[in-house]
Parts: sequence; C-alpha cells; structure tokens
Amino acid sequence: MIEFFRVILYQPLLNLLVLFYNIIPGNDLGVAIIFLTIVTKLLLFPLSRQGIKAQKSLQEVQPQLEKIKRKHAHDKEKQTKAIMSFYKENKVNPFSSCLPLLIQLPILIAVFQVFRVGLTDTALPVYSFIHNPGVLKVMAFGFLNLAEPSVVLAALTAVFQYFQMKFLSTHKPDQKFAKAGAKDESMMSAMNKQMKFMMPAFTLFIGMTLPSGLMLYWLASLIISIIEQKIIL
Repeated sequence: MIEFFRVILYQPLLNLLVLFYNIIPGNDLGVAIIFLTIVTKLLLFPLSRQGIKAQKSLQEVQPQLEKIKRKHAHDKEKQTKAIMSFYKENKVNPFSSCLPLLIQLPILIAVFQVFRVGLTDTALPVYSFIHNPGVLKVMAFGFLNLAEPSVVLAALTAVFQYFQMKFLSTHKPDQKFAKAGAKDESMMSAMNKQMKFMMPAFTLFIGMTLPSGLMLYWLASLIISIIEQKIIL
C-alpha cells in the first residue's frame, strides 16, 4: 500500500515539482511550488466545484430545516423522516460536501510528503526523462528557506484562511429559502462562526512547525480556493 502511494501520488508530484524547478529561470523552488499548486488545483477543480456547490446548497436550505426541526421538536423520529424527505425533494445530499474532501485527502498527504521529504532528499526518485538536479536549492525568492518553518508565512496563511472561512460563512443564501427562518441562527451557522476563528488559529499553530515549502503551497492553494469560491458562488 505504501509503495502504491509512492508510485501513484508521491513520485508524480515530486517529479512535476522538479520539472518546474528545472525550467524556471534561476531554479527558484518557490516559484516552482506555486506552479505545482496551480496544476494540482486545476486537476482537483471538478471536486472542489462539487464540494463548494454542495456546501452552498446546505447553507441555502438551513432556514427550512430549522422550521422542520421546530415543527417536530418533540418527535425525533418524525423529525428525521421529515428532514430526509426534504433532502430528497430538494435534491440535497448532506454528505456531498464531505466526499470531495475525502477524495482529495490522499493527494494532500502526498503533497505533504513531497515538501517534508522531497526538499531535502539526496536521492530524488526522478523519472529518466527529467533532469535530476541532485539536491533542490531550498532558498526561495532570495530570502525564504523552504526547508525551515517560518512564523511570518504561517501567520500570512492563517490570515487568508480566515478570509476564506469568512467568505463561506457570510455568503447569503437564495431568497427562496432565506425568508423561511431569517431570525433563527442554525447549528451550522454557529459552527461556521466558530470555525471562522478556530481554523486560522489551527493553521497558525501547526504552520509554525511545518516546512515553509508546505506553507507556501498551502497559502497559494488558499488564494486559488478563494478565487474559485468567488466564481462558483
């Protein structure tokens, strides 16, 4: 299983990074990481689009769901049946926003391995048709050591993580659903408010311990995701 993961995900991503590293003038690894981020986000765009649209659908129907919950507050069985019936009638899958994330998880783990191991690997598993530069120069943009943690980069990533969460939590649902329960703060709304601050805090905490190469990928990925969300929503 580990070997399958290396061959199918880790090695292709690492080789793509090395390819960009080779063709970019000055062999700037930071620029190569940004290019790798763009390519991976393009490949994952169909899944991201599905997840964002599913999350949007769930936000839009929350007022109606609150109305159903209040109506059957004292009968959990009827409440569950009514909610499932509502999902079916409105063609909403409550788990559809999680599936794309689960599918993307192995790719994210492979990217983590690329930046945790690949940046300092002295025996890069490079394909025969790609030039092997030996050891990658980890100094990016002339000042950032991508193999070492950076508090500044972690903080910047946390800021963009906040803006992404804020954008999702403040997106207004369609008016056809909004009037049904505009005065009710749903459980999802409360969770979104908490996550808007918890996720950036988690990003900052863990980002200060991770290689800057991974945080640069994370930052670039967040910026592209915000652009995706703005277009789709």
